[in-house]
Amino acid sequence: MPMQFFFERRIQTLFPVVLSSLILLGTARLVLDSLKINQSHILRLYDRSDGGRNRLPVIVLPEDRIEETCNVFEGEWVWDNVSYPLYQEESCPYLVKQTTCQKNGRPDSYYKNWRWQPHGCKLPRFDPLKVLDMLRDKRMMFIGDSLQRGQFESMVCLVQSVIPEGKKSLQRIPPMKIFRAEEFNASIEYYWAPFIVESISDHATNHTVHKRMVKLDSIANHGKHWQGVDILVFESYVWWMYKPLINATYGSPDNVQKYNVTAAYRLALETWKDWLESNIKPQTQKVFFMSMSPTHLWSWEWKPGSDENCFNESYPIQGPYWGTGSNLEIMKILHDVLGELKISVTLMNITQLSEYRKDAHTSVYGERKGKLLTKEQRANPKSFADCIHWCLPGVPDAWNEILYAYLLKNYQNFS
Repeated sequence: MPMQFFFERRIQTLFPVVLSSLILLGTARLVLDSLKINQSHILRLYDRSDGGRNRLPVIVLPEDRIEETCNVFEGEWVWDNVSYPLYQEESCPYLVKQTTCQKNGRPDSYYKNWRWQPHGCKLPRFDPLKVLDMLRDKRMMFIGDSLQRGQFESMVCLVQSVIPEGKKSLQRIPPMKIFRAEEFNASIEYYWAPFIVESISDHATNHTVHKRMVKLDSIANHGKHWQGVDILVFESYVWWMYKPLINATYGSPDNVQKYNVTAAYRLALETWKDWLESNIKPQTQKVFFMSMSPTHLWSWEWKPGSDENCFNESYPIQGPYWGTGSNLEIMKILHDVLGELKISVTLMNITQLSEYRKDAHTSVYGERKGKLLTKEQRANPKSFADCIHWCLPGVPDAWNEILYAYLLKNYQNFS
């Protein structure tokens, strides 16, 4: 009995030591494997010994491609505080104050931890190295209003962390912002054009809000900046929706008339369509159009009986929902015009998935007229909450994850 007790005590003493050793060895193996992977990425991306001529191409695995039968725009928001957000505010120096909600005082961070999960399939994990490889020697341009600028900033933040200091830059050349990744000879750009066609609101900073006037048949001044861009991502909606009627010209630049907004929107898209068909080379260029970004201005739409807005909302809407801020007639016009195009344009139908996210707007933690809200303004969210723009990290990252999935899907077209 004493001998058996001795062996049992000996085993009990040795067991933690053996377990710790196994954990240590396993951790070391993972670290070494990670270092090998990172080293292979770094060698492939930054080795200049051959001038970059023999770098390996992007490897798109079968699981990276979304299935043809999968509708990535139908699904649900899943809580994920392990792998999301994909970056942090403080890690991305390119964010503007309008989107840095936590830095601006937002007390909760739940809005960062929701992942978009399509029904019956999944989006590929966003890989910034693959994005930059796909953009090698190319230009990607986001065109539209400040919501599109948010998507541009999201994309920059998603990729910039893997680029060494001194090898990346952001340049502001109104009406454009240009992010460059030197080692890839690649750029991600933003172009301010809130109506897509030309208007008196086209100045990058000094654009009028109340007295809008749109030139429905004029696009050439914008178009010269878009020519030759490899990937064009368009968006235009919220600036149209200020009033039911809008001042516009069509034909004669001096003949200003009031147009119904939906009629004006159709004419503007027809002008855009004509420009695409005359200037885009489908073999080498890809064109995307982002559907309307929803607003959450009236809480009674998701909380019957209430009289508030998106302020102090912390969770997505559950179940079917479509707010009055998303105009179905505008959506139909967009579908009709895209259907008439002689070249392929991919509609990124992000409206429904974004409708659920009443919690993710900048609310009182953003800017108005270029300045952060004052303490007094924040105390009056009914008047000052911004339920149009989105916090970053946040919803626009999901838009870019879907865009990334489409770029992977069609990668063979970029050669």
